[in-house]
Amino acid sequence: MLTRRDLMPALAAAVALGTVGAARPSAAQTARPLASWNEGPAKQRLLDFIHATTDRASAQFVPPEGRIATFDQDGTLWVEHPIYTQVVYCLERVPAVVAKRPELKQAEPFRTVLSGDRAAIAKLSLRDLETILAATLTGMTIEAFQAEVAEWLAHARHPRWGRPYTDLVYQPMLEVMELFRAGGYRTYIVTGGGQDFVRVYSQRVYGIPPEQVVGSAGGTRFMMEGEGRPVLIKEPRLLLNDDHAGKPEGIHLIIGRRPRAAFGNSGGDQEMLEYTTLNAGARLGMLVLHDDAMREYAYGPARGLPPTHVGTFGAALDAEATRRGWTIISMKRDWRRIFPFDT
Repeated sequence: MLTRRDLMPALAAAVALGTVGAARPSAAQTARPLASWNEGPAKQRLLDFIHATTDRASAQFVPPEGRIATFDQDGTLWVEHPIYTQVVYCLERVPAVVAKRPELKQAEPFRTVLSGDRAAIAKLSLRDLETILAATLTGMTIEAFQAEVAEWLAHARHPRWGRPYTDLVYQPMLEVMELFRAGGYRTYIVTGGGQDFVRVYSQRVYGIPPEQVVGSAGGTRFMMEGEGRPVLIKEPRLLLNDDHAGKPEGIHLIIGRRPRAAFGNSGGDQEMLEYTTLNAGARLGMLVLHDDAMREYAYGPARGLPPTHVGTFGAALDAEATRRGWTIISMKRDWRRIFPFDT
């Protein structure tokens, strides 16, 4: 079975998955920051960090140009179970791809995907997945890809909640980003998912412009289309696998500064938190723990939670968080509400 460590390189290697100016918080949001958080150490640490790094009288004051915060996406900003949203997109794009290329209809793994047999689809190999990703994420212009993703997001629904995937963002984390931006921080998404994919919706959903999305990136090819129209064509060529050690590498490549705060939820985020926090000055590392099966999902396997192949939070990461002073955010204990639509 595919693990997160297997899946992220596959997503990146087959192509970078495809995708937004910081939103200004409302007066109500800034007057009552972190309204969806319960009182406790996690909420207090956030408030203390912002105060310490933005108060000129503080010994931990950070000049505005150094105020950078990075956020993983899957499992940190929105739901990643039962499978990553972009993988769902790729699987559901197969019929459209086969319609344009009928020769694929009887070829594997496309035949298995078209069968709709979930058990068989779940057994597809890593090589099979790479083949599907290459077929569904490349060979078109950037503009065509963005239009396809936007169309899919408008109609696709999560199997548990029956809502658009872009509804399933964590309200408490939206408030964290608003808190940081109100304090003069630039907020970046740093994700193992596809840079082009996330850029399609990041402005609308998170208030983060496309130039502040760092993700797995594939190559493009410049060409003149039609009557001299310049375009970029997406190619199955890996430029950056933005997971594990690739996250600090992507931060350096795209941002060019070391973050002051970093947020994640799995082993794939450990190197980003190390790169952020193991330096002088005020630093903040936080990890979201999915321990609320009633309101969202519960998985670990740290702290006796069920094991998972999507967004693994292992005992080793839990121990490292304790050793490094990273704060564990408990969904069950720290969040009063999970989603914007919760009452």
